[in-house]
Amino acid sequence: MKVVPSARSPLSLVAALVLAALAVLAVFAPRADAATDVSTIARALRESPVYVDPEASGLLSQADAHALQERIEKADKPLFIAVLPAGYPTEDLFTDLRTATGVTGLYAIRLGDRFDARADSSVLSRTAVRNLVTSVQGEDDVKTQLDDFTDRALANMGGSAPASWGSSGGGGGVSTSALITAGVVLVAGGAGAYTVVRRNRKRHEEERRAALDRLRVVVDEDITAFGEELDRLDFHPAEPGADDAMRGDYERALDAYDRAKSAMAAAARPEDVRPVTEALEDGRFSLAVLAARREGRPLPERRPPCFFDPRHGPSVTDAEWTPPGGSPREVPVCAADAGRLKEGRDPAVREVDSDYGRRPYWEAGPAYGPWAGGYFGGGLLPGLLIGTMLGGMMSAPAYASDYGSGYGDFGGYEGGDVSGADFDTGDFGGFGGDGGGFGGGDFGGGGDFGGGF
Repeated sequence: MKVVPSARSPLSLVAALVLAALAVLAVFAPRADAATDVSTIARALRESPVYVDPEASGLLSQADAHALQERIEKADKPLFIAVLPAGYPTEDLFTDLRTATGVTGLYAIRLGDRFDARADSSVLSRTAVRNLVTSVQGEDDVKTQLDDFTDRALANMGGSAPASWGSSGGGGGVSTSALITAGVVLVAGGAGAYTVVRRNRKRHEEERRAALDRLRVVVDEDITAFGEELDRLDFHPAEPGADDAMRGDYERALDAYDRAKSAMAAAARPEDVRPVTEALEDGRFSLAVLAARREGRPLPERRPPCFFDPRHGPSVTDAEWTPPGGSPREVPVCAADAGRLKEGRDPAVREVDSDYGRRPYWEAGPAYGPWAGGYFGGGLLPGLLIGTMLGGMMSAPAYASDYGSGYGDFGGYEGGDVSGADFDTGDFGGFGGDGGGFGGGDFGGGGDFGGGF
């Protein structure tokens, strides 16, 4: 019987390494082009995350570029930034640069006074890229714009930095003989493919453990808050006026509290957090029903918790809310937040820790997806988060493998992997479907990137 190799068999990995070697040779082979051709930029980005063209040195100082480089390398994310002169040709620039660099990642370009970015969908979704670009579009100062974009991108993107950043000797060109030697090593390294996969798997597991540790702090706060609600309840099953329905509500709330604690104690991966917040949501609704019975009010309908902070309890109505840079949408809110919004004040938003300080949970990175998913299940969450950074991350293919289902599935290239020309050019074309990436030269024109969103 003929055995067909799997998509990720050692044979296919060797073939991928051969293609990667050819891509390296093609990218770095000596050329007679101008000093700022795409190959020159690509070569620099394979050695360092930040490239400043000599003709654009007035836009970003060497010290600022170095500080930006160190920040990206410390974060260990595949973010590439190029600062180019205003007259640089824009046609197919992102696609050509991604092809020449050959590394999966997020590519941002400041070109004169214009700015734009593209990314492989395994690293960051198109929606998230669009939101990130829009969030910094009005900033004229190059350093400020790139710093802000970098901070927000690093907090939301997936993947890890390419190994080539740590292997560069810095500065000058690369000899052809050295490249040929590297190519031979790559081709002969098929036996090492398994080692690479194991190393990537270990790195991903470490990232997921770190995400779970961050989630644990937030969930423990939620569990503690619910426990305090139970303590303040001042209800006893044997008190005068208590009936079986009330006792049932109270018992369900206590059971939810115990389920949440047990589930969190057993959590081993970020997605294991979802049952915890599902239990807390169920417990808070039981308390709301119990309160209505004790006060003789009509029983509340089953509604999702308050969008701004699920600890506020079940929502009582829907209110219009617009995230920064996003579109208006109806979100479930508690009575207190509904009053704040009606008066033109800000709601009481749940902020959590991120790599860059306290942020609303929908701006704090993909690790908070399982936490929010437990509170807002039943298909409700995507509609609430559309246009936010968390919503953009959750729509990316990389999200499922890192924070949802799909553990152990290493299909596709991860952020920072060398893929050569093997990537979806649609990720680097115009958001409006023009395919060129700049809408016929409209590069970052007032927020209309690549033919419009």
